[in-house]
Amino acid sequence: METELRCGAVLPSGTATEQLELALLAEEAGWDGVFVWEAAYGPDAWSMLAGIAVRTSRVRLGTMLTPLPWRRPWKVASQVATLDQLSGGRAILAVGVGATDTDLPDTGEVTDLRGRAALLDEGIDLICTLWQGGRSFHGESYHYETGRLDLSAAAAPVQDRIPIWVVGVWPAPKSMRRVLRCDGVIPQYQTPEPGPDDAAAVRAWLTEQGLGAGFDVIADGETPADDAATAAASVRAFADAGCTWWLETRWEARDQMRHRLAAGPPLRR
Repeated sequence: METELRCGAVLPSGTATEQLELALLAEEAGWDGVFVWEAAYGPDAWSMLAGIAVRTSRVRLGTMLTPLPWRRPWKVASQVATLDQLSGGRAILAVGVGATDTDLPDTGEVTDLRGRAALLDEGIDLICTLWQGGRSFHGESYHYETGRLDLSAAAAPVQDRIPIWVVGVWPAPKSMRRVLRCDGVIPQYQTPEPGPDDAAAVRAWLTEQGLGAGFDVIADGETPADDAATAAASVRAFADAGCTWWLETRWEARDQMRHRLAAGPPLRR
């Protein structure tokens, strides 16, 4: 089942101005989305995205990704809603439990997987409550009650529903059940070299759960800048498998990413 596929790019690390330059290049070259890291310490993702929003008019904007259990959900809800307003309704929120790689800073956050999963679930629910105009939320870990100064109307998103993409470990049942409450899945496969067949299995499962082609399935990787036919064929295989987004990645190779962005997306809509 081929679906309409958008092509975005995850910008490599760099200063805020360097990433802004790449984002402007991406829009000029015809890419559909720009995504940035959200690190414990580094160029602030949401400040950068706000800056990109006011300098662009078309590309969708988001993080890849936000470790929601290590953030205050009401603050994330405010940041994403602000980005949605500044961009005219182009924000996407991508979330996960947070990586515990030893290369990352130790900030004393919750690292137990079960604990992070519980915080992720409650955080998603609280964010959705606030975006829908709710003023009260009480869960196991998070409690929110609007005070006398209520800014919820001023913070209302432009989009009726800002898409939330969540990491789903395929085919882990608990992780995939969380996906059903969101608008897209960033699959984390348990096979060593996942490909279109794995993505097709995820899409088939989503269809069985009653979610149609409007539900986003994300694929990522690298395609060549100088071989348009090969790049298109690689990405088209994921479109045939039911993916809706391809995210080009060059996690730390800024010059390579600049060259790749300038060549344009592997598939043009």
